[in-house]
Amino acid sequence: MNLKRCRHIFLFSVISMEILPCFNIFSSLIFYWVIKFSLAADTLTPTTLIRDGETLVSPSQRFELGFFSPGKSQNRYVGIWYQQIPDTVVWVANRNSPIVDKNGVLTVSNRGNLVLLNQSNGTIWSSNVSREVKNPVAQLLDNGNLVIRDNSGSNSTESYLWQSFDYPTDTMLQGMKLGWDLRTGLERYQTSWKSADDPSPGNFTHRLDIHVLPQVCVYNGSAKYTCTGPWNGVAFGSAPSNTTFIFQPIVVQNKDEVYYMYESYSSPIIMILRVNPLGQVQRLIWHEMSTGWQVFFTAPDPFCHYGDCGPNSICSVDQTSHCECLEGFKFKSQQNQTCVRSHSSDCKSGDRFKKLDDIKLPDLLDVSLNESMNLKECEAECLKNCSCRAYANSKVTDGGSGCLMWFGDLIDLKKTDNHTNGVSIYIRVPASEQGNKKLLWIIVILVLPLVILPCVYIARQWSRKRKENETKNLDTNQDLLAFDVNMGITTRTNEFCEADGDGKDKSKDSSLPLFSFASVTAATENFSIQSKLGEGGFGPVYKGRLLNGQEVAVKRLSNQSGQGLKEFKNEMMLIAKLQHRNLVRLLGCCIEQGEKILIYEYMVNKSLDVFLFDPTKKHLLGWQLRVRIIDGIAQGLLYLHQYSRLRIIHRDLKASNILLDQHMNPKISDFGMARMFGGDELQGNTKRIVGTYGYMSPEYALEGVFSVKSDVFSFGVLMLEILSSKKNTGVYNTDSFNLLGHVSDKLYSLLFDL
Repeated sequence: MNLKRCRHIFLFSVISMEILPCFNIFSSLIFYWVIKFSLAADTLTPTTLIRDGETLVSPSQRFELGFFSPGKSQNRYVGIWYQQIPDTVVWVANRNSPIVDKNGVLTVSNRGNLVLLNQSNGTIWSSNVSREVKNPVAQLLDNGNLVIRDNSGSNSTESYLWQSFDYPTDTMLQGMKLGWDLRTGLERYQTSWKSADDPSPGNFTHRLDIHVLPQVCVYNGSAKYTCTGPWNGVAFGSAPSNTTFIFQPIVVQNKDEVYYMYESYSSPIIMILRVNPLGQVQRLIWHEMSTGWQVFFTAPDPFCHYGDCGPNSICSVDQTSHCECLEGFKFKSQQNQTCVRSHSSDCKSGDRFKKLDDIKLPDLLDVSLNESMNLKECEAECLKNCSCRAYANSKVTDGGSGCLMWFGDLIDLKKTDNHTNGVSIYIRVPASEQGNKKLLWIIVILVLPLVILPCVYIARQWSRKRKENETKNLDTNQDLLAFDVNMGITTRTNEFCEADGDGKDKSKDSSLPLFSFASVTAATENFSIQSKLGEGGFGPVYKGRLLNGQEVAVKRLSNQSGQGLKEFKNEMMLIAKLQHRNLVRLLGCCIEQGEKILIYEYMVNKSLDVFLFDPTKKHLLGWQLRVRIIDGIAQGLLYLHQYSRLRIIHRDLKASNILLDQHMNPKISDFGMARMFGGDELQGNTKRIVGTYGYMSPEYALEGVFSVKSDVFSFGVLMLEILSSKKNTGVYNTDSFNLLGHVSDKLYSLLFDL
């Protein structure tokens, strides 16, 4: 053997001695990950099993099934949870039969049952499938549903022998059904945990009551704890009204099944519906940028539970609950707050009905339903039957349809707030009750003139002087209550307008209805606190309800407002000329008794800033929705600048002036500061700088020069706020930069790095 060959053999030996240990370690790691991957499968067969510490994982790694111990408990349960979200168990198999050690095993029997065994092979829990198959397999799906199916057949839902979605615990996932399979008699309902440490069934269940019309109720044992009110074709009666852009509620009724389910509109958002150990039903949302679950809404209301106020009364929600007897009833005594009849019911021909708005309908205990009747026919039918205590539409779609009539005591009426889907109900008022009121009015009418006659002369003189400054056509003012929002602006031209310096009256272009102050007052319940939506620098905004159930927003200019009569007229005249899906629609105005009021279409989701700068609600704005909002604002702005008859500069474009309808479509509002340009005009000058600092362009804020560019600058600031969910006036780094400065600094750094 020559020296060269010996040297090669020696080097090979040395290298082998160095590499082999590393190779062994590497091989062991590969073997470990192969084993781990094989155990992280999504299926389980009779030849495989899951021990404590091993899991099944759904195909996209969204859900995981395995053994867990809840809270401080040492007991072991088999459950399903979100793999990427900590401490969120959505289903428990053996909630009544925990395992006391870590020797449990989950497998599929040859007959097709999912079986949980203890250390001595005793059955702790089983899926109890009655039908046998030759090739059973259990699979964890990406929607969180654990199913048993025949692996030799199709993979459709009809082939499932058993599924966990049929046996919910405390959590309802998207795609899960709450309700009844009428063919098999299976009821799917949620049951609360006893506590955070004990997943065994608690006292509260969340289920679909299908008597007459579907409604969702929480039961404490066998007693109703709270109910939503019946399904009205769009939503359940007292469910939140501003949720339609987040998820779609679905109710299916046919001869085979009746159920409720929901579908989420935004894929980055994870949503669950959970009944907690206290009996609260919470809709929880998780966003990819979240650090925890956010509570979107909670039911029941903490102040009004089922039947709290007793029969023939109404529970009003406003920081505390208080009970009011219905008209024709009174409290039995100061100590006994039970509502009893004021007078005996004689069912005379003079009976009438009183309309109550924003109501969660009474429970459907003794009712009749006729889906072919309209509201007029329903009233006539109820009036003919002395036992009929109230009536309402069964559906709110297409202006209302169907007839619900209540007989006997009315239980669980609730006055809802501005954020829930309250409806209207008509309560029977006996003629005897009206007779007493007529007598009282006769006395008042006889006595009142003696008191007020000395004041009449003074009042008339003051009124005559004031009317000289009012509009000339107030006698033709319309009734706001009878207005139809869907019919749009009427053809009558109002003549309230300010003549420009050139003496030309621009009112001829306007087709805006004038409403009487009395009708506006009635629509807003005398501008009550309950009707108030918010307040800006111009004054308060109220929600008004019309006779047909439609809602409007009422902007009442206060005397202390920064927006004067000039801005009021400017806003009224400008918006009356504009028609675009991304501009808020002005329905009319009221200029009477010194009042300056604008009536707008009602935007159920309020303004963009309510969502954008709220730490919880901002997560509801997914990227697709944010882009759609930006696009809608841009379309509205483009119309103002290029496609309307006259070029209009808004001058106050900001998040609080972008309103959102029920589908989260943006609409530009508040045109009090807007300026109208002629066809050849490109910019204007003003000594009066108006608007909001932070959104103003530099040339406007410093020199009073405004143009289309001013709105474009404001739009750019607004777009940054929409993308970042940060206010432009905030401080976002150690150099005390606001949002614009912070973005500019980041862009400069990026360009410098290039």
